[in-house]
Amino acid sequence: MTTQSLKRLLLGRPLKTSEAEAEKMQIWKALPILSSDALSSVAYGTEEILLELMVVGSVAFSFALPVALAIILLIGILVISYRQVIDAYPQGGGAYVVAKYNLGMAWGRLAGVSLLIDYTLTVAVSVSAGVQAITSAYPASIPYIVPIALFLVWLMVWMNLRGTSESGTVFAFPTYLFIFCMLALVGKGLFDLMSGNIVKPVSIPGTIPTGLTLFIILKAFSSGCSAVTGIEAISNAVPHFRKPSQKNAKLTMLTLGILLTIIFGGVTVLALAYGATPDPTGNTSVLSMVAEHAFGRGAFYFITQLATMAILTLAANTSFNGFPILASIMAQDKNFPRMFMNRGDRLAYNYGIIVLGILSSILLIVFKGKTDLLIPLYAIGVFLSFTLSQTGLVRKWLQERPKGWQRKILINGIGAIVTLAVVIIFCITKFTEGAWIVIVASPILLWMITKVYKHYEAVAKELRVNLEEPLPKKGSVIIIPVAGIHRVVVSTVAYAKTLSPNIIVFYVAFSDEDAEKMEARWEQWNPGVRLVIFKSRYRSVTKPLLEFIDRIEKRVEEKDVITVLLPQFIVTKWWHRLLHNQSAFRIRSILLARKDIVISTVPYHLHERD
Repeated sequence: MTTQSLKRLLLGRPLKTSEAEAEKMQIWKALPILSSDALSSVAYGTEEILLELMVVGSVAFSFALPVALAIILLIGILVISYRQVIDAYPQGGGAYVVAKYNLGMAWGRLAGVSLLIDYTLTVAVSVSAGVQAITSAYPASIPYIVPIALFLVWLMVWMNLRGTSESGTVFAFPTYLFIFCMLALVGKGLFDLMSGNIVKPVSIPGTIPTGLTLFIILKAFSSGCSAVTGIEAISNAVPHFRKPSQKNAKLTMLTLGILLTIIFGGVTVLALAYGATPDPTGNTSVLSMVAEHAFGRGAFYFITQLATMAILTLAANTSFNGFPILASIMAQDKNFPRMFMNRGDRLAYNYGIIVLGILSSILLIVFKGKTDLLIPLYAIGVFLSFTLSQTGLVRKWLQERPKGWQRKILINGIGAIVTLAVVIIFCITKFTEGAWIVIVASPILLWMITKVYKHYEAVAKELRVNLEEPLPKKGSVIIIPVAGIHRVVVSTVAYAKTLSPNIIVFYVAFSDEDAEKMEARWEQWNPGVRLVIFKSRYRSVTKPLLEFIDRIEKRVEEKDVITVLLPQFIVTKWWHRLLHNQSAFRIRSILLARKDIVISTVPYHLHERD
């Protein structure tokens, strides 16, 4: 099987550029592809709130409801704000584009870096939480947390390399199954609550328990804000929606906001009502406990756990769409390596997908696939990008003053203040738990992409030409290093004679006898080309060649070009390469560092099969 056949088997047939429109997302596909991150957050958002409050004792759990209400309010603000982003910047890019156009490129880069970090952490957190759902239902799988997580990551990589349309179709069923299970869970729990089947009341706290400080409440709020991540992905990918793209993107955003409010709020209420207490070992999730209370440990419980595992894994799919798209947009602005702009055979951004898979795998290995170890690194990046996008929109409305600009400024201004407060709270409350890694990594990555931009600008400036100037006229001197006379040399000399009359064949001899033998054979062959023999006392080939090139450079005119043609035969099997052409490789490596020298290889294909 050839490489191309294997590639087609794994990834499917190549798609034409004209088929790009068919790869764009309908609303029913966009929801599972772009909203799975935010939807999946409900699986651990409530648990993270309770884990922070648990340090005081279960008596503090009643404060989880006000914290959850504050987060739901934040969700509403962000949904409204990002619907405005979709209207203002339908070309996509989300926070990066908003910050770039309204606050300047430096702030745009910071927003881009923040989102790229968040996308990478989203994959690690989502997959580790998905594995936790497996270990909750099947404790025997606990020793295999990291291998299972890595398998799921690279399954996602493979599916996304097959293209958006195909991956969206595959991932739609688990997402809608999760939504159905969660709505059924909330409905069953509320029925139990209203019918009196749940004894434990759910109430707003009246007094503050001893030991519960503002710092702990803020930590609970910041941890629960993990339920908000992923909302921005829809605004990043507006051009990837089917037409009318803006309308479809806004409707998807609204649908996501409604589902988040119902499911996150409902799970929090039920966790308090059923008296679910987080497992300190992290092997059994709060959502698993709530589902067990509501349905018992029967078939529907295991379906819910399976759906939870699937949606938590698919939450990574939001990043596998968001990261490559954002990297592509940043690459177009010279803020990222150019290769990230290129689409693969299946119209997917292969480089972005594979790099994201590698980075998230490293995180899972380093943090041993533990969700609670990864959460503190999570959400700083996305909330910083929220802040920058909201601030950018405030400035945009102030400058342009469109219809209803006062209302828009109020919405985005509140969004900017609230999200900035979350960033500060996260940085302070989670600093020692690992948030410092993101705080340190962000400026380093910002410096790196700034250097990438400056490099591309410098290269463009140096390569820029004046189209009014005539093409310079140059002569050519061709040097052919040889190790003897054989078919490869014959082929190379014959080719060189078609290019220039100024050809010199250069041979390094290690003894007088060797030199005499080569000279006699050359006279016998007599190809009409000058032969220069250099006797090397130290058995070096490259040093004499470099010295000879230096001499030629001093003799030729400044406008002339020195070309070194390297004869090279091409073998039929990969391991044959280890046995040949090592001198040519060394010569090429050294000469590539020399200015004003052209290095070219003249291949000769062997037919030997053994």
